[in-house]
Amino acid sequence: MLIVGLGNPGSDYKATRHNIGFMVIDELIRRHNASKISSSSFQGELYKFQNHFLLKPLTYMNLSGESVVKVKQFYKIEDVVVIHDDLDLPFGALRFKKGGGHGGHNGLKSIDSKISREYVRVRMGIAKPANKGEVASYVLSPFSATEQKCLPEWIDKCCDAVEFLLTHSLEETRCKYSQKAMEC
Repeated sequence: MLIVGLGNPGSDYKATRHNIGFMVIDELIRRHNASKISSSSFQGELYKFQNHFLLKPLTYMNLSGESVVKVKQFYKIEDVVVIHDDLDLPFGALRFKKGGGHGGHNGLKSIDSKISREYVRVRMGIAKPANKGEVASYVLSPFSATEQKCLPEWIDKCCDAVEFLLTHSLEETRCKYSQKAMEC
């Protein structure tokens, strides 16, 4: 299985809402002591544990599909899971689905164009800004101080869900780990 966390490279983006996928991958790397695989042709940071791959595309969000398709094709991987931020869900929500639309998320749009929509999505709710015109600055801003207190627990729960998904069905994972929001 290829597990992809979406985000943007660089210290300017490290703690932003848009990088929640990177945060989850970092924790999975730590939990499994995953080995780094070096190859600039993948356009991302790639790690492996057991028979599974962890990927942080370094193409910036809008071109994430470039990295995903290269790893998927090189290793002939069928099953892909993408962990991403979702404006349409309240903060702390955790949802799971296969396929569906990209909802305006440029990272998903890029992946859809390269490998189709038939992959599992782990949707992590970041809520919406008060003004629709502030979406770009909102997703690229850090979590609030209150939200930051909840991040470790939320990231842990997402990692638990992804690990469960490795040996269980999407439906079983959805039933066990979906949550509507998180109280901080």
